[in-house]
Amino acid sequence: MSPTHTDVPVTIQLTDDCPIRDVLDRVGDKWSVLIVVLLGQRTHRFSELSRAIEGISQRMLTHTLRALARDGLVSRTVHASVPPRVDYELTELGRTLLGPLTALDEWANAHRDDIRAARERHDRETAAT
Repeated sequence: MSPTHTDVPVTIQLTDDCPIRDVLDRVGDKWSVLIVVLLGQRTHRFSELSRAIEGISQRMLTHTLRALARDGLVSRTVHASVPPRVDYELTELGRTLLGPLTALDEWANAHRDDIRAARERHDRETAAT
């Protein structure tokens, strides 16, 4: 690592017990991030999440919500009504994820054009060789 990156850990354990790998396994997919961001705004019902997240199947939404609940990031509340109503919301632990996700969103928006330009430059250079 260069001296300009002193705030970055010098070594990262890339073992099966690596905390970063464990977290990225959960939030590294596009569905989990979108669900956490939506639930960061307010509590949602399953059908609201389904309509708000373009392209997600009901099966994948169910699977992702269950995984987020298992990890303690989302809570599920069943209301005894007809028809039954189920609400999903972030837990306190889930809310702590909003800060890093917001920072990532800001970084992505700030550097989107740089990344696109780098890709185009790379593709031109690769095509020329």
